[in-house]
Amino acid sequence: MEKSTKDPFELERRSGKDRRNRGGVSIRSLIFGGRREEIRRQDDNHKIFVVDQYSTRLFVVIVAILFLSVIDALLTLYLIDHGAYEVNPIMAYYLSVGPYTFFIVKYGLTSLAVFILLIFKNTFLRSIGVFAHSLFYFIAGVFLIVVAWELHLFFRVKHLG
Repeated sequence: MEKSTKDPFELERRSGKDRRNRGGVSIRSLIFGGRREEIRRQDDNHKIFVVDQYSTRLFVVIVAILFLSVIDALLTLYLIDHGAYEVNPIMAYYLSVGPYTFFIVKYGLTSLAVFILLIFKNTFLRSIGVFAHSLFYFIAGVFLIVVAWELHLFFRVKHLG
C-alpha cells in the first residue's frame, strides 16, 4: 500500500467558475425563501446586490409609507372639496380626471417607487452619499410631515366650517 505524497488539502477542487456571479433572483429563493439578509462581502458593496429576506423594521417602514400615502390621498381629496388646490402638477392632472384615478395613480406610483427602492436597497448612491435603504426613512419622514400639515388644514377647515 503506497501512500499518496500529495496532501489532500492541497488539491484544488474548484471549477474556476464563481457561483456568486450568477445574476438575478433564483426561483428557489422565491418559492422556498432565501437566506441572504445583507451584504457579507466588502466587494459586493459596489454592485447591485439583491437579498432574499428583509428585516421586520424595513417591513414596518414600508407599510407606514404605503399607509401614509393612502392617508395623504384621502386628506388631499377632502381638502380639494373644501377649496384647496393640488400643488403637484402631475397629481393635479389626475385629480382633474377624477378622484378614483388620482387615488389609484398616487398609490400605484408610491408602491412602484417603494418596490424599486426595495430591489436596490443595498446599493450605495454615490451622488448623495447614502445607501438606498436609508431613503425609506427619509420618504416616511416626508410623508409624515405632509400628512401632519394636511391634518392641520383638515382641523382648520372643520373649525371654520
